[in-house]
Amino acid sequence: MTNHRNDPAPAEGATGRLYGVGLGPGDPSLVTVRAAELIGKADVVAYHSARHGRSIARSIAERYLTGGQIEEKLVYPLTVETTDHPGGYRGALDDFYEEAAARLAAHLDAGRDVVVLAEGDPFFYGSYQHMHKRLADRYPTEVVPGVTSVSAAAARLGMPLTEADETLTVIPGTLPEEELTARLAAADSAVVMKLGRTFPAVRRALERAGRLDDAQYVERAFMEGERTAPLASVDAGTVPYFSVAVLPSKVAPLESAPPAPGGTDGSTDTDTDTDSGTGSVTVIGTGPAGPLWLTPEARGALAAATDLVGYTTYLDRVPVRPGQVRHGSDNKVESERAEFALDLARRGHRVAVVSSGDPGVFAMATAVLEVACEEAYREVPVRIVPGMTAAHAAASRAGAPLGHDYAVVSLSDRLKPWDVVAQRLRAAAAADLVLALYNPGSQSRTTQVGRARDLLLEYRDPGTPVVMARDVGGPTERVRTVRLGDLDPSEVDMRTILLVGSSQTRHVTRSPGSEVTWTPRRYPEA
Repeated sequence: MTNHRNDPAPAEGATGRLYGVGLGPGDPSLVTVRAAELIGKADVVAYHSARHGRSIARSIAERYLTGGQIEEKLVYPLTVETTDHPGGYRGALDDFYEEAAARLAAHLDAGRDVVVLAEGDPFFYGSYQHMHKRLADRYPTEVVPGVTSVSAAAARLGMPLTEADETLTVIPGTLPEEELTARLAAADSAVVMKLGRTFPAVRRALERAGRLDDAQYVERAFMEGERTAPLASVDAGTVPYFSVAVLPSKVAPLESAPPAPGGTDGSTDTDTDTDSGTGSVTVIGTGPAGPLWLTPEARGALAAATDLVGYTTYLDRVPVRPGQVRHGSDNKVESERAEFALDLARRGHRVAVVSSGDPGVFAMATAVLEVACEEAYREVPVRIVPGMTAAHAAASRAGAPLGHDYAVVSLSDRLKPWDVVAQRLRAAAAADLVLALYNPGSQSRTTQVGRARDLLLEYRDPGTPVVMARDVGGPTERVRTVRLGDLDPSEVDMRTILLVGSSQTRHVTRSPGSEVTWTPRRYPEA
């Protein structure tokens, strides 16, 4: 380190060094050795404070100060107040940061080393970063990390934040309540910062996301006045800014989570009831493919479940979570699967029934509700969580073929006779509706696509665009547009959806390699 107070005068043109020094959560004994060393050797020690002049950062670092350093107090002109600054709140702060940076730059230009104190870590919601952005490209700079309030809160709770493949989400409580709810619902573990006056909205968001019972509250970790409590029990009027909400790891402690016989992942053991109170069934749409298609609500519902029930192929798309039991089954036992899920819920389990696409579109929602309306299961809560449909996913890949009125028809005659399918196809074709055709073919159903094509050709021009979309979002995705007259049934299987255009649907080559299919919003008058 160069240019200390007792060192020789700096060489002409030399500047001091800038240090952003993290102090940890509040206890001076948690300051790192490197941070303490730099504070003691600095020519200038700078720290932020509100207008009352008291600086928590300085109080943490006080034992490491020598008494002979220059102290630069960077006093915020406002915190949560209103301002008549022409640039509003942000403009007032930007002006303050520019002025503060200029004061520090004067010391650096004079060859003095400057330490800027930061509570927690300098780059974690720290005030130092505003100095860093304005000065680090002009002066030699070092950032010294510190223990964050996130780590401090977990330590004080004595609860792990994340384990195995869990993810941690850090959320500022200043986000809009709807955004807070979505992010909390989707999170494995989470920490919400900046509580204080945001606490009521954060609490409501946790409750709406179904996570309030899991939430812990930590106030002033490793500082005087420290407090921890279940968040649901905290009085909003007592919550300061220096507090956080914590959703800890969902992996159960060893003493309360013995492994199910045969293992947790994929186990079909159902002999152990939970002690979590009333169970429930949530039917969850996972979209057409993998995690990128999951909504935040679906992620949250999957994470909150004790048991996952579904067709094995669809269960395999859901990330494995320690402690969850997975019950896979064949694709043709929907009613049995629904009854199994409801039985688990009656015994106190939180059950997620996993469904591809949207559960209400030719999927598990109806199967579950049919059984749930039987007398034996009417007391079991059932909730439906929507998902991206296969039709909409396929349409997005092709362009906008569903841009006008359309009908959705399943070509499967397993649950209804083909005569009914044909009657509905004729009605939709006569009305000149775009058609989204689900379940077009399988190993046991090989004639439906050809029969549907021939029927539609009675009403549509052979050149009508047909989007053939297979495995949308998956590793073998293939989407192309063909003429109705050229539709080859041998190229269609159960993983394919067909979007048959109306008389108005257009297929356009915009440029080499760029083709789009779309249906105009306006329909011509007769």
